[in-house]
Formats: sequence, C-alpha cells, structure tokens
Amino acid sequence: MSVVVPAGVREGVAAALGRSFGTADFRASAVGGGCIAAAARIEMGTGDVAFLKWAEPGRAAPGMFAAEAASLKALAAARAVRVPAVLAVSDPPATVGADPVAAGGGAPEGGGEESARASHRRGDAPGWLLLEWLEPGRPSAGTAERLGGALAALHRVRGAGYGWPEDNFIGSLPQPNRPAAEWPAFWRERRLEPQLRRAVDGGAFDVGDRRRFGRLLDRLDELLAGAGADGASLLHGDLWSGNVHVMAGGEAALVDPASYYGHREVDLAMAELFGGFDAAFFHAYREAWPVEPAYAAVRRPIYQLYYLLVHVNLFGRGYVGSTLAALGAAGV
Repeated sequence: MSVVVPAGVREGVAAALGRSFGTADFRASAVGGGCIAAAARIEMGTGDVAFLKWAEPGRAAPGMFAAEAASLKALAAARAVRVPAVLAVSDPPATVGADPVAAGGGAPEGGGEESARASHRRGDAPGWLLLEWLEPGRPSAGTAERLGGALAALHRVRGAGYGWPEDNFIGSLPQPNRPAAEWPAFWRERRLEPQLRRAVDGGAFDVGDRRRFGRLLDRLDELLAGAGADGASLLHGDLWSGNVHVMAGGEAALVDPASYYGHREVDLAMAELFGGFDAAFFHAYREAWPVEPAYAAVRRPIYQLYYLLVHVNLFGRGYVGSTLAALGAAGV
C-alpha cells in the first residue's frame, strides 16, 4: 500500500538517494513502524530499495534519529551483530552536529554508507532516518544460536568507562549518558533515578513505594559491586524481541538501538523481561561468555527495573504491578 511521505521529508530523502543511488525518484509503500515513527519501504527506478522512517507530529524529540544513527554506526563498527547501514539522517530544525565518537573505540566512518549527514533546514520538517533495507525472512536452524554468540561478541567490545559521548533516547524518553567511572553510580544516577523521578511526578507510586525504591538505591553499590569485573561493554540498549529482525536466509539483525557502554547483563535482562527469545539464544551466549549466578539472584531484577519504569512512563500504570514485583525480587 502506498504511503504519502511529507513534503519536507521527501525533499531531503530525494537528495540523499541521489547521493547514494544516483536517482532522486522513488515511491514509498507502508511497512509496520513503532508508536513514534511512520515507516516505509522506498523503491527506486533503479531497482534499489531502502527503509525510511520519519517523525509523527509531536512524537519524536529533536535529535532522536541522529542518536539512533550514532548507535547503529557504533554497532556496525563492532562487526559482531548485523545492523542496517545508515544512509542518511535529518533532525529538525537544522543539521545535527558531528557523529559521536564512542568512548574507547570511536564511531565508524565510511564503510560504503553515505557519510554526509543530510540536512533539511525548514523548521516545520519532521526528522527522518534512511536505512539499508533488510529483506525480511523466517528463522532457520541456528538463527537463535548465532544471535546469542554474536551478542556475546558485541559485548567484548569495551569502552573506557560507563556511558556514551552524548545523551540519547529509550523509546521517546531521554536517556542521560554522562560517563561515570563506577557502574553502580551510573546505573543509579543515569538510569533508575531519572525514570523514577518521572514516574513519581506522574503519580505512579505512593509514599511506601518511594521508600522501597530509596532503600534499593541506597544499597546499589553493594548489590552491583561484582558487576564491575566484566568492564564496560558496548550494548544494544533496548534488546526486546521486537528489535530483532530476521532477514531472508535466516540471519538475525538488530534494529532500534539505544546504545551506550554498560554492564553486559543489561541486554540479557531486557531480553528476558518480555520473552520472545529462544532458550538456544541464551545458551549460546553463556557458552561464549558465562554469566555469574549473581545475575539471576540479584542483578537481573535491578536491570529490569529500568525498562519497567520506562514502560510506566510511556504506557501508564498498567506496568506498576510488574515494576513493584521486580523491586521485591531485588530484595526490597
């Protein structure tokens, strides 16, 4: 089914296609998107295809697509997991600054993708992101195992510390990434506390709940003390099953990242939170890099709390019960 691409987006996309494919003519057909962005398959007269998403009015903050592009480029540079190549990105109201350089490694350059950041300076133009099209397919024997091993390889890519050169987003919510030398401090100050403040301000938790959260935050140095031994790994950052895209041929790619350098178990905790991952995925990961018993006993619910708080803030009080259950599993 054809879809109308907003004029301000179409102009910038046409220019980007001209640079990458030598044609500015395209047609767009609708594909499934998320709750933030509209999405389309871009078909050119040359036979080339691409994937485009753009901001729905009022749903995407400035900088969101640039942040996603930076995460995708960092994941691509790791050469561990398959991700779509970034062709071009634009964020209103004007050109976003230079791509972030990942702490301890650097963001990729070149690699066949359009290196120039597309810009559209009209203030009413929504942001957009143009990506490589990954033809969808079905899982095959070994898909889950290969993805588990690839995730372990991704986590072997290390940063100098915990964080990211720029703040980014988790869903449509801001995700602060100012670096911290110690992991418990980063998890408390950059992850749990900002989402908890937002949820409390929204009236999601009563006084007793807030006291329980306070006890957890006070004990976080103790509860996460052993995690520092693993170092700061490059994370996908939002690893639920909906962000796994199986391609034609059965290879799995990861999409919609919210990357930073953190404890590797965060990705595993998110993957377990809502289900959808085959047991073979987790087995392959643990074969490549074993996980300590303290993960399931202590750290998993603490990491899942972040994503549950995000869901409270994005989708409402229907997630309060599961958030408090995770708080109880964390021992408070």
